[in-house]
Order: sequence, then structure tokens, then C-alpha cells
Amino acid sequence: MKFHKEGRKIILNTIIFLVGINALEAYFLGSNFLAFSIPVSILILVLILQFFRVPNRPIIQDDGLIYCPADGKVVVIEETEETEYLKEKRIQVSIFMSPLNVHINWYPIAGLIKYFKYHPGKYLVAWHPKSSTENERTTVVLQHKSGLEILVRQIAGAVARRIVTYAEENASIDQNSQMGFIKFGSRVDVFLPLDAEVLVKIDDKVTGSQTPLARIKE
Repeated sequence: MKFHKEGRKIILNTIIFLVGINALEAYFLGSNFLAFSIPVSILILVLILQFFRVPNRPIIQDDGLIYCPADGKVVVIEETEETEYLKEKRIQVSIFMSPLNVHINWYPIAGLIKYFKYHPGKYLVAWHPKSSTENERTTVVLQHKSGLEILVRQIAGAVARRIVTYAEENASIDQNSQMGFIKFGSRVDVFLPLDAEVLVKIDDKVTGSQTPLARIKE
């Protein structure tokens, strides 16, 4: 199993910490306590490892489709006003990522990065209605070769406290290449044109870079 570069330091520090704790327990409390602490330590390490796992997935590219940028569950599909960059009505689709999901984020279309901005903010639970505008977040706007613009927003949650984004303005990106990583559970919002054909439903479980989110109107 491969592990994401964003987790290597955390994995190493976790191993060092757990080994240290177990060594101290054995020294001061006796080896009998290890029968409990070692299984707990293994469980913690397994959870950390699975969180930073890198799935082996085929790279899918289709200019007519917008793909899901994250693993998780669809929790919002609604018409809303996007006020930061697009400043117009859009269809917002939100994907909630639990701590058990893969937390890599992918570019849903190929094109040009027109806009990128990091916003410091709060750490409301990711499904809170105001988390999209008040939480720590990043905003990335992608321009399709047709001129269509898609806005993707990474949002930190109550547990996630670290958003990583690889986006650079004016850079060309491939569809379903890595956009970034959110550590320990959060959500991703995608703002689609009103005439886009949404291909997912509320409560659908989706797979980042694999599940078609919407079809672009030609």
C-alpha cells in the first residue's frame, strides 16, 4: 500500500510516539500493561495509515464530463449564489468526507487555473450551512477549454485543521490529477453551471476521480 506524501511526517511521528509510550509503560508499570496498550497502539497506527493511503485508480479523462473531486457522500445539491468569484447563480454540489475516506482531492476537469485563494476561518462541522463561507477554506476556479468555469472549494471541518492545495494561477492542469489533500475529514463544494446535467443524487457515495459528477452542456 502506498501512503501520501502529506502523511509521511505524521506517520513517522505517530510510530515514534507510540513506541515511546509503550516503552515507558513497560518500564514504569510493568509488561502486563502492554497486553492492553499494544493493541490500542496498533489500532491507532492502522487508522492513521488508512487515512493517508493512496488508492490505485485508473486515470479517466473525458472533456464532456465533470468528475467528483473527492471520495465521500453527496450531502448538498442546490441552486445558490456564488459570491466570491463567479458572482452568479450556480448549482452547488457538496461532498462530505469522513475520516475513513481517502482524503486526496482531484481536479474535476482539465483546463487552466484562473483563480486561487486561501481563506483562514473557523472550524465548524463540515455539514454546517455556514461552513462554506466561514470555515478555513481554499477556492480554486478552473477554466475548461470551452471557456466554462468551474469553482471548487476545499473546506476544513471540526477535525480537519490542514488544507493542502497544489493549485497555482495560470497553470494548466489535467483532469483527475491531484489538486490537494485535506487532513482528517471535511468537505468539498463544486459550483456548476445551471445548465449542467447533474449525475449524482443526495446521499450517493462517490469516488474521487472516478464518479462522473455532471455532464457539460455542449
